[in-house]
Amino acid sequence: MTAGPEDVLGFWFPAELSTDRAEGTRQVDWWFRGGADAQIIARFSPLLERAARGELDGWSRAPRSRLALIAVLDQFSRTLHRGTAGAFSQDPKAAALTIEGLTIGHYAALGSHWEKLFFALPLAHSENPAHLDRVVELTEALIEEGPPELRWWLEFSASQALGHRDVVRRFGRHPHRNEALGRPSTPEELEYVARGEFVHTRSVPR
Repeated sequence: MTAGPEDVLGFWFPAELSTDRAEGTRQVDWWFRGGADAQIIARFSPLLERAARGELDGWSRAPRSRLALIAVLDQFSRTLHRGTAGAFSQDPKAAALTIEGLTIGHYAALGSHWEKLFFALPLAHSENPAHLDRVVELTEALIEEGPPELRWWLEFSASQALGHRDVVRRFGRHPHRNEALGRPSTPEELEYVARGEFVHTRSVPR
């Protein structure tokens, strides 16, 4: 059977996302450190292909189904095409869905701070300075809006957005993508890549 928006959301956002810091850290590791990879590969490969062809564009009509489409394009693509240009090929579409969703009120309609973070995340993955400025604003606003028990994660998310913006301000792009995308690197970029101190691999505060 073909997966629908609620299948994606039920998988990506467990019914009871704990506010306990230790459990929350394990969930973040599952999202960002490969814990979900095997299940994504097994369950959602065809869905990403359909999303890339535009067959799921109708999901953008409502806030939560738009979020599901963003997750497929922005997150699942990074698992299914890791280490290749395909990992980033859906970034422009995902960012466009985010920007439109902000404009028409879909972002504001979401009730969960976890959901809002993933809705905004394509802007942090962008190499467009305006997108990076916007995601910094969004994540910093969430710190003030969020519950105290999630402040640790919201602050980390905001620091990640700032880190991505700093990298793009410095290099004009994300240099760690150059090899996969066939882009020649400058000597400064090669030095940066050799250090391996990438924003997206920073450890979550324990």
